[in-house]
Parts: sequence; structure tokens; C-alpha cells
Amino acid sequence: MLRGRSLSVTSLSGLPRWEVEELPVEELLLFEVAWEVTNRVGGIYTVIQTKAKTTADEWGDNYFLIGPYFEHNMKTQVEQCEPVNDAVRRAVDAMNKHGCQVHFGRWLIEGSPYVVLFDIGYSAWNLDRWKGDLWEACSVGIPYHDREANDMLIFGSLTAWFLKEVTDHADGKHVVAQFHEWQAGIGLILSRARKLPIATIFTTHATLLGRYLCAANIDFYNHLDKFNIDKEAGERQIYHRYCMERASVHCAHVFTTVSEITAIEAEHMLKRKPDVVTPNGLNVKKFSAVHEFQNLHAMYKARIQDFVRGHFYGHLDFDLEKTLFLFIAGRYEFSNKGADIFLESLSRLNFLLRMHKSDVTVVVFFIMPAKTNNFNVETLKGQAVRKQLWDIAHSVKEKFGKKLYDALLRGEIPDMNNILDRDDLTIMKRAIFSTQRQSLPPVTTHNMIDDSTDPILSTIRRIGLFNNRTDRVKVILHPEFLSSTSPLLPMDYEEFVRGCHLGVFPSYYEPWGYTPAECTVMGIPSVTTNLSGFGCFMQEHVADPTAYGIYIVDRRFRSPDDSCNQLTQFLYGFCKQSRRQRIIQRNRTERLSDLLDWRYLGRYYQHARHLTLSRAFPDKFHVELTSPPTTEGFKYPRPSSVPPSPSGSQSSSPQSSDVEDEVEDERYDEEKEAERDRLNIKSPFALSHVPHGKKKLHGEYKN
Repeated sequence: MLRGRSLSVTSLSGLPRWEVEELPVEELLLFEVAWEVTNRVGGIYTVIQTKAKTTADEWGDNYFLIGPYFEHNMKTQVEQCEPVNDAVRRAVDAMNKHGCQVHFGRWLIEGSPYVVLFDIGYSAWNLDRWKGDLWEACSVGIPYHDREANDMLIFGSLTAWFLKEVTDHADGKHVVAQFHEWQAGIGLILSRARKLPIATIFTTHATLLGRYLCAANIDFYNHLDKFNIDKEAGERQIYHRYCMERASVHCAHVFTTVSEITAIEAEHMLKRKPDVVTPNGLNVKKFSAVHEFQNLHAMYKARIQDFVRGHFYGHLDFDLEKTLFLFIAGRYEFSNKGADIFLESLSRLNFLLRMHKSDVTVVVFFIMPAKTNNFNVETLKGQAVRKQLWDIAHSVKEKFGKKLYDALLRGEIPDMNNILDRDDLTIMKRAIFSTQRQSLPPVTTHNMIDDSTDPILSTIRRIGLFNNRTDRVKVILHPEFLSSTSPLLPMDYEEFVRGCHLGVFPSYYEPWGYTPAECTVMGIPSVTTNLSGFGCFMQEHVADPTAYGIYIVDRRFRSPDDSCNQLTQFLYGFCKQSRRQRIIQRNRTERLSDLLDWRYLGRYYQHARHLTLSRAFPDKFHVELTSPPTTEGFKYPRPSSVPPSPSGSQSSSPQSSDVEDEVEDERYDEEKEAERDRLNIKSPFALSHVPHGKKKLHGEYKN
């Protein structure tokens, strides 16, 4: 029996704890299989890419990623090399000799993990034979017209073939294989059907049918236990894909998912309760200077202010120093991503700010890619006008400075009436006239192809947020992902996020939610929901999420109107904060980044591997369930200093006074707070399985 040092892991909230043994990784091989290896498609790419360093540090040269081969990705992201491991080298050689194209190398990301990439097109001639193998294994047929499913069959068949070759030459080493999503699931099904001696894990990041049902605007969470699954999958012509996903789930030794909310969904959609919840993390890089992220916020905020100056030229009658920048970003899924409830709450926020005669202005960016023709001419003109004014101001400043310098050298105080000549005044007057515009600032930066039917633009027309002078909430739709090479807003996504004040992601369907997580590690407060994995995770680990800049909207147990009102109050409370309070809140938000570091969250994956080995090889490994702990476990406490909740310590009016800031200075001890949080995060926290016997609550509203 393989033995290692005993490792006890406690769980939160009095749940049972797992006591496992540290794995002898030198006697194991770990393979992670995903369509997103070196291939950026969605959020799974981020999971695998960011987790690679932590896993590679733990497993060394015994860790491998398996994915599809794409020539462009191979040339730009992978350094080809020869396999060091004898079993892997033999497997690659054997498959290449039998008419496949298998590429091996190091993925040029942090951790530089080994990757095994299969050329799908090169092996497509085997498709009919492999369809027969799948039918014999699990009686699932794939229609000829579903090209994506056919590609996944080729990928899965090559994966199973490769794992067979590896296990044949493993020389006593045990193999662990983790498969991500249904795209990789066929490899798992075939491996188990052929009785390969491997320990298998299947991870779903979102159920296939769940995505389809929510995209159709169905009351999903309120009817989880009422859906006729086969009928729903059949009507959407994805029954074969659903069968592949469900077969993968039931074939795996261990089934995991990324959040508690997705665990509930998976139990009803896929008919198996996940064994372990494995939250998604990020590679958190701390700055040597404690508040460097605050300096970055100020620097990138100035660049966003420059864009706003150009976009609102001729209507720039608001104070940019009292302007807050909010944003929502992600796939253009109007309801799933919460753009519908966000726009409605912005309309109500606009009413509140106008009613209270607030001098705060809110500029909201929608960064969601859609079909466009090109940049909006009026938007480009705005940036050109801004640059022209900047050049004129610098030209006049140079002349002014030279005259002032000459006068001072002569020992004279210059006559301010004569220091600017008539030509200078003429140039400045012409510049002022050039800023006049007859139209309102555009609500979109691009020419939309489906302007009349676009959901965001249609809602903007309905609620009347047209960027009028009297509006305290201004809206800008940027229907392209951000790029530093853009002539309009030349910023990368990370730079843009750092420059904003608040990210708003009131999603209805969000199995995890990387966008608010990325905001958190950058020290930017965010809005999420209790229907997102991230929101549930923060509710569990932070006593007062709002004080730490995580606003969690209840979209599970409230009506749509109540949820919208709650979001509006969150936004209005944020607008009422003083600058000092926002700085305090950003400091607290940034300290939560330790919670999302793979160095901590990687232990959930570690636990899943322990569990799968104990099930696949019970005579070699074991996991022992011990009595529950006596303590509550890890949790960020409520901050004791002012403000306990930023919106809760405000006066009734949106304005704040200097006296208020002085009182906060006296009662806020940042070093004391930070030290307490560091002590809380120091010890490892829960690696808990999904609690058994927990009553499910289905009385959730679709909003």
C-alpha cells in the first residue's frame, strides 16, 4: 500500500472533514484533458491556464495537459520538445507510427506545463469506425451534420488511445486523468468502457442543457426538479450531446463542479450529485508596494477620463473628479449576464440622483461583443476634437510660458492682458466653436448591424437613457472586446478594469463568474448575485461581503422587481460614498484576493484526486471520513472599523463632508484590519464535499 504523510482537511460550517494522505506524486502521472488547452474559447481556458503553475509546482514533470492541435496556436504558444517521461514518449511514437499526428511540447505560460496535442483533421478518416466504437460503448449515436460533436468524438477517441498506450508502459505508475466538460467526455467514456487502469475525474463548468434553457429565458431555478430532461434536450436537437455529457458524469470515479449553485443544477440535469466542489481561482500577483494597485487605479482612471472628454465633447458639463465609472463585460447574453436588470436599475438610479440633486455623475460601459460594421463616425470625431484641443492648449501654453520666462528674466511681472495676442484668442475661440454639437453624445461607439433589434439599444430607448445633459447616468455601449491597439479606447481589459470604480455583473446564469473575481484581485469592488458561483463562494467565506466591496444581489429568492430595487440601492449607496470610503473599500477588496489564489483553491482539486485514487485503486489508496470539527472554519470577519458597510455609514444626502472624512480617519485602522485578515487566510481552509441530506430550495424567481 502506498503511504504518505497524513493530511487532515477541515470543512466549513461544521460539515464533515476529509482526512487524506499526501500523494506520492513521483509514483503517479496526472493528465488534464480539455478542448481549451492552448485554445482560447471560453472560461475553461482561463481555469486551466491560471491553474497550470500551481499544479506543475506540485507534480513537476509528471503533469501533462491534453488538447487539440491548431497550427496557429502551436506556433505562437507552444515550444516543441521531446517527452522526458518514457511512457509518454512511447505513447506519442506509437500513435504517430499508426497514422496520427501527435505534437508534444511545453505550453509557454506560467509553470510551462507539458502539452500533448492531437491533430483532429489528420485522423478524421477514422470517424465512421470510431462512431461505431462509441455506439458499442454506450449506445450514443452522433448525427453526421453536427461537426462539433464529430470533432469531439475524434478528440476523445485519440485521448483514449493515448491513455491506453501510456498505461501499457507506465511501469507501475498509477494514472489520474481529469476531463473538463462534455467536449472531453468521450475520452473518459471510452477509457472506462475499455477498462483502462486509470483514475478518472469529470468536471462540469456548466451543464449543457442548463445553458440552453437559460438562454431561452426559461424560469430555470424555479423548475429544476420539474423539467423533462430528455424532452428538453430533444427539442433543442442536442440530445446526443446531452447523452455524452451524462454518460461522462456517470462513468467517472469522481464528479466535480465549480460551485454550490452548479452542484444543485448538475444533480437535477445530470442525475448525479457532485462529489467535490472545486472553485475556480486565479494567479494572484502581489505588488511589492502595498498600495501600488491604488496608483494603477488613478493612472488608468485618467486614461478613461480622456476618452470620456472626447465622447461627451460639447456636453461635458459634469465634473470628472466627481464621476464614477461602472462597467459590465462578457459574452453578449442579455438576460443570462444580467444586462436587462442592470439597465432597469440604471434608470432608477438616474431618477434617484436627479431627485436628490446629486453632483455625482455615473458613466456606465457595456463591454459586450456584437455584430458591427465599424466605429461610429461621431465617436471617432469626438476623440479627434479632444486631441485637437489638447494640441491647441499645449501650443498656447508653450507661447505663454516663453513670454512669462522672458519677462521674469527681465525682472518684470508680465501684463496678463498682453501675454496672449489676438491670434491666440482667435485660435482658442475657434477651438471652442469646434466643440459645439447639435446631437447628443452617442450611446454606442460602433455602427450596430442589428441596431433596431439589439436588446441593449432597445432597452435604452425604452428607459430613455440618451445621455441628455440632465441625466446623471450616462451609457456607452462598446460592442467589441478592448484592445491596446484600438484607435478609440486604447486600453487592455485589465487596464480598463483597474481604471473603473465598480464592476456590475448581476447574472442570472453564471456557474462561476471570472469577471467579478478578476475585479477582486485588482482591488476593484464588484456586484454579483447569489446565482453565481463566485457570489455563493463569497457569501460563505466573508461575513460582510459588502464591506469588502462584494455586493451580492439576491436573484434566487426575490422577485425581479425586488432584485432590481436591491441593485439600485447598492449602486446608489456606492454613489454616496466619499473618496476616502472608496479607497478604504478598495483596500479591503484587494485583501480578498488571497481567497481566490490557486495556492489555496488548488487544494480542492488535490482533494478530488485523492478521492478518485481511493475509488479507482482502493487497495493502494484510501480516504478516511472523520468526525466534524468543533470550530466554524475559515471566514473573513466583519471589519470592526468605520465604515462597517460603506453605504450604511452615510448621511441621507449623496454629498459627503470633509468633517466626515476626518471622523473616518480616526476610527479606521487599516494596518490592524489587514493583519487580522492575513492571519485568517494563513491556515488552509475547507476542502468540503457537497453536503449530503441538505434540503434544496427551489422557490427561486426567474429574473
